This record gives sequence, C-alpha cells and structure tokens, in this order.
Amino acid sequence: MRLLALLLCLGACQAAATPHTTTAATQHSALPQEPAAADAEEIGSLRHARVAIARGPGAPPLTYFASGLNDAERQGLEELAPGIRFVVGLTQEQALARAAEAHAADSRYASPEFLRRAENLVWIQAHSAGVERYTSIPELLENDRIVLTNMRAVHGPAIAEHAFAMLLALTRDLPVHLADRAQGRWRRQGSGELAPIVLEGRTMLVVGLGGIGGEIARRAHGFGMRVLATRRSDDPAPAYVERLGKPQDLHALLAEADVVAIAVPLTAETEHMFDAAALAAMKPGSYLINVARGRIVDTDALLAALQSGRLAGACLDVTDPEPLPADHPLWRLPNVVITPHVAAAGELTDERAWTLFRENLRRFDAGEPLLNVVDKRAGY
Repeated sequence: MRLLALLLCLGACQAAATPHTTTAATQHSALPQEPAAADAEEIGSLRHARVAIARGPGAPPLTYFASGLNDAERQGLEELAPGIRFVVGLTQEQALARAAEAHAADSRYASPEFLRRAENLVWIQAHSAGVERYTSIPELLENDRIVLTNMRAVHGPAIAEHAFAMLLALTRDLPVHLADRAQGRWRRQGSGELAPIVLEGRTMLVVGLGGIGGEIARRAHGFGMRVLATRRSDDPAPAYVERLGKPQDLHALLAEADVVAIAVPLTAETEHMFDAAALAAMKPGSYLINVARGRIVDTDALLAALQSGRLAGACLDVTDPEPLPADHPLWRLPNVVITPHVAAAGELTDERAWTLFRENLRRFDAGEPLLNVVDKRAGY
C-alpha cells in the first residue's frame, strides 16, 4: 500500500523532527473504500472547519497534486470526488513548473517557492498531526487564502497504546527479562534497578487533552488510574478525567502525578515547556512520557533529573536532537525506554488516515468545510 505510506510521511518526513508515520507493509485491502462522513467526523475536528473554495453545479474541475497513487487508488478517488483532477508523482521541480495549476496539494510540495508560484492554491493537506514545519513558512502562515489541514487524532489509538507499552516496560521491569530471554536465563529477582509497581490507584497527568492525549487519558482510566489533564480550550472534561486544568496550572498539577504524559503540539509556547523548573515540580519518583515532539523537553534537564533519581524513568518516542546520537547518555540509562518516533505505526492509523483523507477530498469537491483545519497562527 504505497499510497498510505507516502501520505503519512509527506512533507514532515523531510523535517528534522520526524513525524509519526506508518510503513508500506500495511495492505491496501485493509483500507475502508467507502468511508462514511460520520466516521471521518469522529476522527476529524470541526473546530476550525472552513470551506477552501466555493463550489456549485457545473463548477470547473479542481486540480490536486498528489505524491503517489496507483491506478486503483486514483480511480477510487476520482469516483468519490469527480470534480477533482489528480496530478500524481511530480518531482519538486515539476511541481514548481506547474504550480499555477494546483488548487490543492499534499504537504510534500509546501515549499516557499511552490507557495509563491501557486496563485490558485487554496488547500494544503499535511499527513502528520504536528505542523510546525509548515506554520514556520511565511508564504503559508501569512496567506489566509490557503487552508492547512492535518491528521489530528488519526494517530491517537496507536500512540496511546505505544505510550502504555513503554510505561509498562519500566513499571514491570521488562527490559531485563527481554534481555534474559536471549540468554535463556530465568532470573526472578529482576534487574535490581527498576522496582516493579502497579498503575492502579496512581495518578496520571495528560498534558494536552487533544486527539492523542484523550486516547492516553482514556486508557489510563481503564488501568484504574486517577486522571488529570490540561488543555487550552474551555470544553468540559470527559467522564474519564477527574480534573481539567489550563496550561498555567501545569506546575501545580505536576506535583500530584505519578506519571506525566506529554501530548501537546510543538509551538513557540510549548518549546522547552518541560525545562528544569517543570521537571523539579514533578513528584519525586514519577515517570515522564513524551510522544509529542522532542523539543518540548529540555534534554539536558531531563538527563539530570533521571541521573539524580528525581524521576523514576522516562519513556521517549521523540527526542531532541532526533535521531538521538548513538553516544548520547540517555541510551545508557536503565530507567529510560527510547523508540525511534514509531508510536503511530499500525493498521488502524492507516485506516483512519485514509478515511479522513477521502472525506476531505469529498468535501473539497463539494465545497463543504474541511475537517482538521489548523489555526496556523496558533500552530495546531
């Protein structure tokens, strides 16, 4: 299934901080061919929904620059959105030469040069949840004509499960047992470095109760944990969250949490949100999970908190720098689990991304408000 592998790594695959992506191993047959709008709306957000271009009966066709479609994929999309002409597989140079044709494009093509030349462009589809790479481009940020949409919430279930897989590895002392398996060694006393604990009855703080954070919070509740969370909006707390605070309440909430999961987007406000002061505010012996972006955490401050014993452990699917250099001391700490920005991988992520992408193409053709429209100035 080349399309989804390409779609999910478009554009942001070229960024220094690699976004959550999937691989080409997932089979195309697993993808929903006729997604219901209700299903897509359950995944996508209507918070900033807006029409990219008005459409009426007899409207001229629109052109979408796609990075890759096979014949069957293209045929299915043309049947779904008959008013869209798909131009497939252009190189960056070819896209620049034909930029004036594009009404919409995959984020792979969202370079400053392309955006300056694409005088008819009204929609860029990012295939990651994080969009910091695109909102930093003045030609996109300052052009109110162009709508930017992302994959908010699409990756939530897979990332939430990955977050708990990393956490359980530490809280159940699994690294030593996995290593012992290779040796055929039966060692019930464990590592002696990680003390097994039970999550039930403990408190988790989810920093950023959005599409991903909400899934983490839901699972924490399922583990019998008390769940606290922060988010910027005034939406009421879901039933599985005991208390919901604002970003300015972060340090007070950190002191209550046994586990802190970071799920905020990377913006000017959140960069190094977890600095030495925030880490010092955390409950002694607590765990930190970062499945968002590496630059939200001050790496040197995190390393110091782990080495001093202030934190019991860290679960990192993202790092700063990324990739983490082979000689970085974080690799050698027994109380750290590191995975290479793979938390989103899974067939369900592919299915949800495909459903949302198809629905947005249908909406674009029909002149309806698009899902997951990004507030470009807010950064999410």
